[in-house]
Amino acid sequence: MAGPNPDQSVVPSAAEPQFSNALVSTLDPLTKKSRAHTTGMEALLLALRQQEVSIRQGGGAKAIDAQHGKKRLTARERLALLLDPGEEFLELGLFAAFGMYEEWGGAPAAGVVTGLGSVAGRLVMVIANDATVKAGAFFPMTAKKVLRAQAIALENRIPTIYLVDSSGVFLPLQEDVFPDQDDFGRIFRNNAVMSAKGIPQITAIMGMCVAGGAYLPVMTDHVLMTEGSGLFLAGPALVQAAIGQKYSAEELGGATMHAEISGTVDFKEPNDHLCLARLRSLVSRLGHGPVAPFDRAAYDPRRDAPRFASPELYALLDADPAKGAGNSYDMHEVIARLVDRSQFDEYKQDYGKTVLCGYGRIGGFAVGIVANQKTHQTHTSQTGEKRVEFGGVIYSESAEKAARFIMDCNQNLIPLIFLHDVNGFMVGRDAEWSGIIRAGAQMVSAVANSTVPKITIILGGSFGAGHYAMCGKAYDPRFLFAWPTARYAVMSGASAASTLVEIKIRQLERGGKQLSEEERSQVFDSIKASYDEQTDCRYAAARLWVDAIIDPAKTRDVLLTALKAAALNPHVEKFNPGVIQT
Repeated sequence: MAGPNPDQSVVPSAAEPQFSNALVSTLDPLTKKSRAHTTGMEALLLALRQQEVSIRQGGGAKAIDAQHGKKRLTARERLALLLDPGEEFLELGLFAAFGMYEEWGGAPAAGVVTGLGSVAGRLVMVIANDATVKAGAFFPMTAKKVLRAQAIALENRIPTIYLVDSSGVFLPLQEDVFPDQDDFGRIFRNNAVMSAKGIPQITAIMGMCVAGGAYLPVMTDHVLMTEGSGLFLAGPALVQAAIGQKYSAEELGGATMHAEISGTVDFKEPNDHLCLARLRSLVSRLGHGPVAPFDRAAYDPRRDAPRFASPELYALLDADPAKGAGNSYDMHEVIARLVDRSQFDEYKQDYGKTVLCGYGRIGGFAVGIVANQKTHQTHTSQTGEKRVEFGGVIYSESAEKAARFIMDCNQNLIPLIFLHDVNGFMVGRDAEWSGIIRAGAQMVSAVANSTVPKITIILGGSFGAGHYAMCGKAYDPRFLFAWPTARYAVMSGASAASTLVEIKIRQLERGGKQLSEEERSQVFDSIKASYDEQTDCRYAAARLWVDAIIDPAKTRDVLLTALKAAALNPHVEKFNPGVIQT
């Protein structure tokens, strides 16, 4: 008997169900609630943009004029000439050191600009000292910001460009910059490791490069230097003080000396403009290594765009931090505005519904998505009992489902994206009896040992152990981004304040002081205000706990850049989940 002809497609009848994995949206951005949320988000974004403009001024107008007086461009002017015109620059760590070092006049963006951009059509990591901020000196957060940029470049095999214009370590804080494992010296160690792994590195010295910092350019593949710049282990003043010899900066370590006598620099250039043109020329000739094994389908930005407008994401979350932890919305609405054609194959859709898992594509890249569902869900237990599960809370079956999904993505070489709005794991007798600790351990273990790229975005709250299970900073995400509404800590501000107030009141009462209701309220407000400040996304970004605070409407674009970066590393370690409690 003849078998079926594989060339003949089976056409279902009109009565049969049609396959579709396209998400639908019920979000109405014109309702009163949606408009209020949009207004709140736009206000948050406006405030952030105003602060960003101020940060990008670096040391201010006077310092910029001084830089121009030396016939040098500022770091951001250099970037404008270096990067391909019309291409988006994904700046990382813009809020680094925000609100810190005020006693020293502050250090906007930690005195260094880092980020991913396109140079001669190649995605590169750029690390550029901002000489308008304390002459480009390294504060503690400056070193940590450079190290974070190098860590991203190292893990993703991203070609890296250094634009050096720095006076070295900020001496008043040298004990926090110099000696530890994640301090200044680690930068040069990373130069060596990146070189050993074949990651291209190019340095342009466009100002001062002194002391230990002088090792950085010489440990990279190519060294460019502009006339009028200086490269030396010790500057003229230190040389005279140390050994009594008196030399000019040019004689000691100028571009001509290094080009003609020491042979340290590969290219001597007359000025910043020509140096950057040479740099672009060198980048254009970099070879192309093997690609990552992740699947990427043919992609057309118009044809494959999501079916719903990304600015509608503003309407989902209440921007008021007092109400943020209580946000209730369907996470499918977010996913529908991130994935290609809004198509999403949801994994175990009817089980463990407070965590969404499923497959989609972003810019053609296949991705697995793990996301907290923020609407309450009904659940039927194995005994037939029905209960309501709270949105944003991880229950035993949700954790088990997520753990299995993460393992499947590793098995099939699919990068993972985590979308956070999590209150934590469920507590109480029923949760403990259900094995919540065991199930949580499964999920945390799967995340910890995952070897495919992980990219995390914190949309709203990210509290307690839920932050860990959803691939928080301690679990090595390749990138970690936050919406302006992001808040994370051990617990929410109100919950923490209530706990801390009770402790404070008991301390005072043991000392013989009885507090009135008004005094109790004042203690609560004071503690909550301090706690809320520490859970603000800018506080986190200042300390590099997040790589960037992003506009929700640009989430898809940011994810696509991150996926392109992750795809530069062809090596994926074998997934070994270790002991998984069952």
